[in-house]
Formats: sequence, structure tokens, C-alpha cells
Amino acid sequence: MANLKEIRNRISSISSTMQITSAMKMVSAAKLKKAQDAITAMRPYSDKLTELLQGLSASLEGDGGSEYADKRPVNKVLVVAITSNRGLCGGFNSNIIKQSNNLVSNKYPGKQVDFYTIGKKGNDILRKRHTILGDQSRVYDDLTFDNVAEIAELLMRLFTKGDYDKIELVYNKFKNAATQIVMTEQFLPIVGAEGDEAIAADYIFEPSKVEIVKELIPKSLKTQLFKAIRDSFASEHGARMTAMHKATDNAAELRNELKLTYNKARQAAITNEILEIVGGAEALNN
Repeated sequence: MANLKEIRNRISSISSTMQITSAMKMVSAAKLKKAQDAITAMRPYSDKLTELLQGLSASLEGDGGSEYADKRPVNKVLVVAITSNRGLCGGFNSNIIKQSNNLVSNKYPGKQVDFYTIGKKGNDILRKRHTILGDQSRVYDDLTFDNVAEIAELLMRLFTKGDYDKIELVYNKFKNAATQIVMTEQFLPIVGAEGDEAIAADYIFEPSKVEIVKELIPKSLKTQLFKAIRDSFASEHGARMTAMHKATDNAAELRNELKLTYNKARQAAITNEILEIVGGAEALNN
């Protein structure tokens, strides 16, 4: 059994760790509320804009759509992996890394698959096995629509120039603080609606349906990427809050076990001292 001083040091160390994890949990909870409100407010607008764009694109005849809808044989793929800049958030980042590797080995075997990373953790791990076209970890320092729009414009240029035939987003979709859903979402070429989902033809379009689509597509793509990053940002804080909550509970359980061990060891030491005193007194009497 460990000596009393060693057990006291371990209890003190665990108590300090508990203070850190508890503080991190509260910080993440505060940040989560703001991030959750932002993504919740944004989703209806983003979904409706995407629905409108898909319906309009599907209702256009011939090639009246856009260069962003150009479907080519898929030989070169760019995967945008959205992770976080910091760890201590459970399986948040590892799930994205795993899904990204699955795309390379299962969905696009034999194809050229490069990565564009948003988040330091994804960049640090993926660069060991794959080609990283670029990294935008600093976008989290000032997460605004304008900063994300610059990244979207770069991705659109890469597609229209023919550098890549398909671009996919991999990110964590926020469901609640304890649940994040790993999403693989096609960014380019844009996916049109089918059948009844197309916009009905009884609308009057001004200036024209084609011009409206060409105007909406870049805005929709920028909004789609911004929503994905916002989703990931809220998911990160939810995952970290949950991870720190579990860490705090585990530390409390371990501390209680060590306190019990400490009390038993202290009781045994006191009992031994009493027996030594009694034994000494008996020896003097004899």
C-alpha cells in the first residue's frame, strides 16, 4: 500500500485537475450558448436558400444553369475537413479524421484525393498521410461571413478552373451538447432538386430565371460553407463541455477512492502505533 504522503499528493493533484476541468466545462457552456443560438438562427435561412436554388436549377432547361453545376467524370477530389484548433473535446476531431480517411479508401479508391483543412487538429494529422492544399485554421479567430466567403470563393475557383472535379465537406453537425453528427456534404458541383421539388413554372421571374440562379449560386455556396463551419464550431464547444463534465466526474470518483484508501492507511498506521505502545508497556511490566 502506498504511503500516506504519496496518497495525499495524488489527492491534491486530482483536486487541482478537477478545478481545471470544471472551469473548462463552464467556459465551453458559456461559449456553446452563443454558438448554438447562431447556428439555430442561421439554419432556416440556409436551408430555404438551398431549397430555392436547387428548385430553380432543376427547372432550367439545357445548360442554362451554371458553371458550378458542371458534372464531370470524377478523377480529382478535394475534401474540406473541418475540425477544431484545440483538443480536449472527446472524439470530435478523431471522428472527422476517420471519416476523411474512409472517403479516400472506400468512396474514392484510386482517385486523386487532396485535402483543404479548416482547423489545426485536422491539418496536423491529415498532412502526415495526405496532400494538404491549404489550411485556414485562423478563421476561428474571427468567424465572420466575410472571412468564410473568401474560402468559398477559393473553392469555387478551383472547381471552375477544373483543378478538381468534386469538392466535399466533412464536418460535425450540431444536434445537442452531447451529440454531434458527422456529415459528408457535397459542395460542388451543386446538387439540383428532382421531380416535384423543382420550383413550379407559374412564377414570374425578374430579370430572368437564369440570371437569378447565377446570382444566387455563389451566395448559396458561401452560406453553405459558413453554416458548416458554424455547425462545427457549436459542436466543438458541446463536445468539450461534455468531455470536461465526464472528466470532472471521473476525477471526483477517483478522488473519493483515494480518500477512502488514505483513511484506511491512516487507520492502519494508528493501529500499529497503538499496538507498539501496548507491546512496549507490557514488556516494561514484565
